[in-house]
Amino acid sequence: MTARSPLILTSAAILTLAAVALATPPADTPSPALLVLNKEGSLAIVDPASNSVVATVRTGDDPHECVASSDGMLAFVSNYGGATTPGNTISVIDLVARRELHRVDLGVLRRPHGLAFAGGKLYFTAETNQIIGTYDPATNRIDWLLGTGQNTTHMIAVASNLNTIFTANIGSNTISVIERSGSQSWSQTAIPVGKGPEGFDITPDGKELWAAHSRDGGVSVINLFEKRVVHTFGVQTKRSNRLKFTPDGRLVLITDLDAGTLLVLNRTNFKEMKRIPLGHEPAGILIAPDSLRAYVAVTGDNNVVVVDLRTFDLQTRIQTGTGPDGMAWAVR
Repeated sequence: MTARSPLILTSAAILTLAAVALATPPADTPSPALLVLNKEGSLAIVDPASNSVVATVRTGDDPHECVASSDGMLAFVSNYGGATTPGNTISVIDLVARRELHRVDLGVLRRPHGLAFAGGKLYFTAETNQIIGTYDPATNRIDWLLGTGQNTTHMIAVASNLNTIFTANIGSNTISVIERSGSQSWSQTAIPVGKGPEGFDITPDGKELWAAHSRDGGVSVINLFEKRVVHTFGVQTKRSNRLKFTPDGRLVLITDLDAGTLLVLNRTNFKEMKRIPLGHEPAGILIAPDSLRAYVAVTGDNNVVVVDLRTFDLQTRIQTGTGPDGMAWAVR
């Protein structure tokens, strides 16, 4: 048998292989992608199939919320700013190239926070100014502003027909239902709820809005047809941060920032099903479209917990960066 000579690479061959490796493009951004913003000033793009971070993109200072465009090509991040320096920008991020395209300068508008994407436009809140507005990525312009007259207008949601906008107003203890009453005119109903409404969500059937009170451990249920609170109940939270329905409408999830827990409720009878310890400062909640998993950003522990919504067990923790908070899905 003839012995084979060992494989010897010349320096030229090594350089050629290195050049090929450098020229090989990185793996594509997954679809769906899990977007997690970190308050350190970055957006992590996570592959939910492997729970691995595939890219990290820099943003502005102390971002709080993120959302993706309907086509999954862009992400938007509200740069809230630090304790002494209010932010006034929104980062626009190319999810394919995985880089920040630019920052939208909001001028005198301070503390951008809640975000929603609908009808090709980005809806946002500016807490300090008691204002909501829209940004058009096609023209790169802020093209509409509306004052709420409510203190600390925090989170925002938009109906699919674009004719109704909802906001939570922490300082005024209200939920705003803002309805289009003409081509250019809007009317607002500020509905009193408990103390410090912060996280809220609309039931999948669109009939109710549930708001978690961050300062009194309660939840208000609003009938959206009647535009009034029809039920209030206590959940004994120390500081409710976010409230989300599973897409199938079966469960309600509430993060308790100060207690470090995730509260799971039965939507039908309002009963507690589980109170899951997660760590320090659980905040943002994102639920898989199939209602089988919840992603919870545990801000104080610098990870995102994946919770099995069938067994309520913790599946894994994803290290995304320092201070994870707002999350979103991006589907191309």
